[in-house]
Amino acid sequence: MVEQSPLSATSSVRLGVSPLSWVNEVLDDLGKDTMAETCLTQAAAAGYAGVELSRIFPKEPAALKGLLGGHGLGLVSGWHSGFLADRTVEEEIAAVREHASLLKACGASIMVYGECGRMPENALDIGMSNRLRLGADEWTAYGERLTRFAQALHDEFGLGMAYHHHLMMVAETLDEVRAVMSATGPAVGLLLDTGHAFAAGYDYAALIKEFGPRINHIHLKDVREQILADVRTGDLSFNDAVRAGMFTVPGDGAVDYGPLAGFLSEGTYSGWLVVEAEQDPQKAPPAETVARAYRFVTENILKPALARA
Repeated sequence: MVEQSPLSATSSVRLGVSPLSWVNEVLDDLGKDTMAETCLTQAAAAGYAGVELSRIFPKEPAALKGLLGGHGLGLVSGWHSGFLADRTVEEEIAAVREHASLLKACGASIMVYGECGRMPENALDIGMSNRLRLGADEWTAYGERLTRFAQALHDEFGLGMAYHHHLMMVAETLDEVRAVMSATGPAVGLLLDTGHAFAAGYDYAALIKEFGPRINHIHLKDVREQILADVRTGDLSFNDAVRAGMFTVPGDGAVDYGPLAGFLSEGTYSGWLVVEAEQDPQKAPPAETVARAYRFVTENILKPALARA
């Protein structure tokens, strides 16, 4: 019998999992034969309450709701590749409408926004030193577009926007996350990703300290430190880093989750914790990997948070 999350009965914090442990969204060969039923059956068996959207799931609302409901799972959120660094709010709203409608229809309350504008061609397949950056004079206007878009997303679809700081995107470093948060209004929430912060060279605890009230979504990703060092030394691409196993689930890497447990113990965060790791399912069998991560999160994040509360 799967142990119930220790916070589930006493708070609005829920534990979900990303299908990235089963199938990669960019590298088609990683998990290419995986069926949605396999992913959802194993996610539910491990104890998770929900999953994020995946390319292997149906995109018709009734079909997706039925599929997830059949496994007792909710839809946590879904990634949107945004281009507000380069295009207008009106263009972005038109681009997101179908995706946002699906999220709303299936009960999600958060949409993950990843900034894919201002990225070099084949950005995930070139050395990460080639990342492009916004100029100092561009942040204010960019922030205004993000704020207008986030407000429209809320007004039309009832969705909160969680801005994802991410390797190879315009908000990778701590200073760049600060620039986004400074330039945007409260409609723009922050997705805290423990692994992307670590890989970018800073402590995610700084995000909690500086922007805790704006954190509206959390990805629990770990990093294998020696592989990260090799990636940096060799200036490998993001996709090469994924194939090399740089990312892993919580408990298998170097990230310290103590500060996160402390943050949760304050009782101010309401939302999902999502176990997420881009890995090769042939090297990291998903059923075993996500079950181990569930146990780690329960014992090392959720229970300590509850004890401190």
